Amino acid sequence: MGHLVKRRTTFVHMHVDAIRKVFLFAAFTVCTGWSHAQLLRSMPPRTTPTAPSTHMTIEIWSDVVCPFCYIGKREFETALAGFAHKNEVTVIWKSFELDPSAPKRSTFDMYGMLVSKYGGTRDDAQARVDGVVQRAKTVGLDYRMDIAVIGSSFDAHRLIQLAKTKGLGDAAEERLFNAYFTEGAHLADGPTLVRLGSEIGVDAEEVERMLASTDFTDAVRADEAEAQQLGISGVPFFVLDRKYGVSGAQSSDHFLNALEQAWKERSAK
Repeated sequence: MGHLVKRRTTFVHMHVDAIRKVFLFAAFTVCTGWSHAQLLRSMPPRTTPTAPSTHMTIEIWSDVVCPFCYIGKREFETALAGFAHKNEVTVIWKSFELDPSAPKRSTFDMYGMLVSKYGGTRDDAQARVDGVVQRAKTVGLDYRMDIAVIGSSFDAHRLIQLAKTKGLGDAAEERLFNAYFTEGAHLADGPTLVRLGSEIGVDAEEVERMLASTDFTDAVRADEAEAQQLGISGVPFFVLDRKYGVSGAQSSDHFLNALEQAWKERSAK
């Protein structure tokens, strides 16, 4: 069963009632999976055409404070490593904020935030979070939800957009995911973003100038508008060759089958 994180304003439709009750979060909620008979979901046509390419493009809508997005990244990477045409694939990261109205920093920790929004006790909240932590361990990730800083991811997305202009989009995603989920980094804090950006090779002064401006705001908003146009309401969401969608943190086998199916249909044209 894959995992899909929904915006908090989105009503979550689940086909199994028991699943509906698992993992309710303000910044991330439950997910749904796709059967192997539904590997690829046809996507609506784009309003912006692109030039033909010999490479298959994989666009990934994701938020760096989304636990299933990091898990999905790992599962996808494993699938891509085993894909026969991996050298003919281009991955493009797209911005998506789970909570665009989030403050720079919440007064709650992870468990307090869950209790404040959904009731119950801190023990209840921790039990739910522990399920996500265990899922992360299956792909080699050691989540530290107890030190996660709840807040806005908007400036982190602007940093990713800046990094993309230098061919460092994937490096930015990885560093920000790791910083948030394993190091307790505050991703709305300017000095923290400057440090993380410089660690992947983006000049610190350039990051500082970007944060002091509105640069890359339009790029973040354009990605989010495109997601809305395509009917993407939750992340992670993978679009293959601008035509087919895969929803959620699916298993690496599922992703590999989807890649192979999309490649087969591409080659048959």
